[in-house]
Amino acid sequence: MRLESPRHTERFGVVKLHEVQKVLELDSGRVRDREQGAVRQFGDEEIREALERMAVVIPTKNERLKLFEGVLSGVPHEALVIVVSNSSPERFQMERDLLEDFCRLTERQALILHQKDPILAEALRKAGYTEVLGEDGLVRSGKAEGMVLGLLFSRLSGKNYTGFIDADNYFPGAVWEYVRVYAAGFLMAKSPYAMVRILWRYKPKVDLETEGLVFKKWGRVSERNNRALNALISANTSFETDVIKTANAGEHALSFDLAALLPLASGYAVEPQELVSILEMFGGILPVPYPEVLEHGVEVFQVETRNPHFHENKGEEHVAEMLKTCLSTVYHSRLADEETKNLVLEELRRAGALGEGEVPPPPRLLPPVGTADLDALRKALKGHGSRYVVY
Repeated sequence: MRLESPRHTERFGVVKLHEVQKVLELDSGRVRDREQGAVRQFGDEEIREALERMAVVIPTKNERLKLFEGVLSGVPHEALVIVVSNSSPERFQMERDLLEDFCRLTERQALILHQKDPILAEALRKAGYTEVLGEDGLVRSGKAEGMVLGLLFSRLSGKNYTGFIDADNYFPGAVWEYVRVYAAGFLMAKSPYAMVRILWRYKPKVDLETEGLVFKKWGRVSERNNRALNALISANTSFETDVIKTANAGEHALSFDLAALLPLASGYAVEPQELVSILEMFGGILPVPYPEVLEHGVEVFQVETRNPHFHENKGEEHVAEMLKTCLSTVYHSRLADEETKNLVLEELRRAGALGEGEVPPPPRLLPPVGTADLDALRKALKGHGSRYVVY
């Protein structure tokens, strides 16, 4: 794989926010002369070695099985697949059956777990990580809660990196590219505290009048959330910036060293809150809670892919709520000044997501996964391997 090197990097405390890098070549052949300038090349062996240290988490909830199967087929063979399902019991059994067939035919191993599994909930209690549990004593529904489970199982499996891929992607080739981009990002990172965020080249939409495809560059929520996050940075540096282009990157990956330190937000807020938390914790404006990070810093890579992102159409009803939830992360950030907060309120009122005099509710934050007792979790799950492991 051949990518642009970061042409510009914004520094915010010990955080390095790399500008968007483009994928130049999906397969760049053998590495003969290692480029160190404007281009970075990674050979197949390097990519594969990084993938062997990675788990790919696929959160799913009653997705079409054909789409789910396609996503599985796109995950490179060396990466461990972890399916975190919140589907109905009947659909979950079908997902498990499909995954078992897939693993048998492809000679690989995977993990699958259900968010409402009572054994899993009890193991989390014993690990001291109860904040994801609801009133019924089981893990709450929600993407962030599923991500927590994926991160914990990734670490229990001995993986250093965890990537996330949505289960409703129509193009297995896009999944393949995303995961290899994650690997390339971690190979570029000079810090163990690293994150790789995907910027889709295009997000095609069906034009109802012509019944053709329109290759849109930005979604409405993404554009507004990028603007708010950049305003948050600018308010604290006195220099305007547009470095953030991946505020809502559902497809992203983290090193566990970084994931272990970051609180996660429930709902649609999970991806922007990761960036807000990084800026708050390591931007140097507020006291740094983890001094050991100061030596290495935090790196955030943003990579534009070649494949477009075509996914299941969920309708437009959720857009206003998604915008309110995402922008609440900026509004309630400890770094937000009055000007930034007013910008957020104006955006939400203009979009009809907020009434006059209203403010967005603060996001629900889950503690970092590093606060869970992994040894206790492993001990509690001992003897239940067949419940989660698929061959």
